[in-house]
Amino acid sequence: MTDRRRFLRHTALALGGVIVTGCDRISDSQTGERILSQAEKLNHLAQKIAAPGDVLAKEFTEADISAVFKPNGSTMPDTPDYRALLNNAFRDYRLAIGGMVERPALLSISDLRALGMRTQITRHDCVEGWSAIGKWTGTPLRQVMDFVRPHMRARYVVFHCYDEYEEGTPYYESIDLAEARHPQTLLAYMLNGHDLPVQNGAPLRLRVERQLGYKHAKYIRSLQFTDSFASIGDGKGGYWEDNGYEWYAGI
Repeated sequence: MTDRRRFLRHTALALGGVIVTGCDRISDSQTGERILSQAEKLNHLAQKIAAPGDVLAKEFTEADISAVFKPNGSTMPDTPDYRALLNNAFRDYRLAIGGMVERPALLSISDLRALGMRTQITRHDCVEGWSAIGKWTGTPLRQVMDFVRPHMRARYVVFHCYDEYEEGTPYYESIDLAEARHPQTLLAYMLNGHDLPVQNGAPLRLRVERQLGYKHAKYIRSLQFTDSFASIGDGKGGYWEDNGYEWYAGI
């Protein structure tokens, strides 16, 4: 892990030097956007080289679990659909799965459990600088994928959520199918042995353990398999990405 972090840090510094050297010239320009986009692609490539395939994020013991798992982002979606589900203790919740799949589905939490379960104790790293360790239980996303069978041309899965950071603009995120099939990528419905608390994303949230916290979409409404997210939001692959964050947020 130390060698991997050193490799990524050196790569990031090298890329940063390229960007910062000309930042006055490229600021607010199409050329600048292209350079920044290429730098992000190189960063993603560096991550793939350093942590290919099924390389796991570090897992911890029960003794390491944080006393409080600080919630990230929104903590209570204020939309009629979510309020109705909350008032019914999520008994009517169904995860809608569609887009480029052979078998669209509406799955309850019980349905997800029936597809398989995994528990892992991992560290959540927030872009704001804090971390927390929690025990997550959920269904590996790859087992959901085996059930709905994405088309060969599908490249991404988009997570559409109940929470809104701006009125009328639901939160969304996306990952590629390689990350979706990673063994630690979960649709989680339990935290520290209990049903997922509302402030942490009930009834269902994403755990994508090799990426920063803003990628871990909460309050998931639906999954959309697609070959492009150009027509979703502002076309950058996520709410925060539409506001300047990197799409690939590898740790």
